[in-house]
Amino acid sequence: MNTECWAKVRQELLSEVGQAAYKNWIEPLDLVGLRDGVAQFGAPTSFFGNWVSRNYGDSIRSHFASEGVSVERLEFVTSAAPKQQARNEEQKPAKKPIHSAMRSVPDGADLPAAPLDKRFTFDSFVVGKPNELAHAASRRVAKGGPVTFNPLFLYGGVGLGKTHLMHAIAWEIQAHTPEARVLYLSAEQFMYRFVQALRFKDTMSFKELFRSVDVLMVDDVQFIAGKDSTQDEFFHTFNALVDQNKQIIISADRAPGEIDGLEDRIKSRLQWGLVVDLHPTDYELRLGIMQSKAETQGVLYPDVKIASGVLEFLAHRISNNVRVLEGALTRLYAFASLVGREVTLDVAQECLADILRASDRKVTIDEIIRKVADHYNLRMTDILSPRRARSVARPRQVAMFLAKTLTTKSLPEIGRRFGGRDHTTVIHAVRRIEELRTHDNQIAEDVELLRRMLEA
Repeated sequence: MNTECWAKVRQELLSEVGQAAYKNWIEPLDLVGLRDGVAQFGAPTSFFGNWVSRNYGDSIRSHFASEGVSVERLEFVTSAAPKQQARNEEQKPAKKPIHSAMRSVPDGADLPAAPLDKRFTFDSFVVGKPNELAHAASRRVAKGGPVTFNPLFLYGGVGLGKTHLMHAIAWEIQAHTPEARVLYLSAEQFMYRFVQALRFKDTMSFKELFRSVDVLMVDDVQFIAGKDSTQDEFFHTFNALVDQNKQIIISADRAPGEIDGLEDRIKSRLQWGLVVDLHPTDYELRLGIMQSKAETQGVLYPDVKIASGVLEFLAHRISNNVRVLEGALTRLYAFASLVGREVTLDVAQECLADILRASDRKVTIDEIIRKVADHYNLRMTDILSPRRARSVARPRQVAMFLAKTLTTKSLPEIGRRFGGRDHTTVIHAVRRIEELRTHDNQIAEDVELLRRMLEA
């Protein structure tokens, strides 16, 4: 029974994710057990299981539910299940599974890329002032033709659209240039494949794979920081592709110069092309995203009615993460459909109480440093540097003052975040700004403006 059910689920997943993603991420799974709401799978590695759980967990549970089987949790075991062991015996010699995969790669369709989300296209990307430059640059790269800036480096906080744009670029290139070899993957996957190549003494196949692509896209590059061997290979891969005039697109949560543990030579290479910051969303952009999402949800739930003011309420209250914002609206539609109620403000507050509590505005020290640096036309690295010139020292003191007054961090924690400074330096900065505010109108105005911006 379990085997038949899993076979049906696999077929549904094949239709949903496509042949390439299915072959890479679903086909290797073996259903080991299904009981008490837990589906246990055999997976090649723990990394593999974690990736499937993050990217396909909801879909797998949903398709099981469609077959009448309630699955609340997925578990992955890396010790080969009996079926996997039998398969390995049939495929001997199988001690180096990575070898054959790498050597069969010149064809773009066979590249071991991460799956692309069908929802993440340029058509579904809502453009506003905080992301218009990133969107325009991504569109330009996706058109192909002569490489005008290499790499394109997109950075910003969680849920601001970096991954959406990366996927959109890949979809666009594949649509207009299907013969192009496009490889999109996370920095974690890059590292995992490199480690596997080292383990099986087959680094040449690794090099051939990553240097044969036309477009290399690496998401969340900050994850290779501190990994010396991986950084070294990434550096050489980067140079080889640039020399061949191949396009490279990178994303991270910070600007290249602000990624601790990343080698200076890599920081330098990443800043060769165009570095674009995706700023936190403003109210208008969040509302536009909500309206776009509501149109999509309205097709799935045609009987659900959203009362006036609900979308505006959500866009105002959930301001720090677009993914959370979209997830909240999805939950509202599902709830309203199940209980047959109109989504009013009261219903929204009741249904989303946990999300609304978690989304109460929390200012971070990184955000404070970024805002202060922008306000004074400095770089974040200037604020964190040992420079004592007043043009840098005064903004640094303002940032420390704001960190003390707007966060719950201790003085030692604040000092460490500001380039490893002692807590007494923070005390001095706070006292100095408090003193200056009483008679220096410019400082008083700067501090008040920055506070309002950070608490908005």
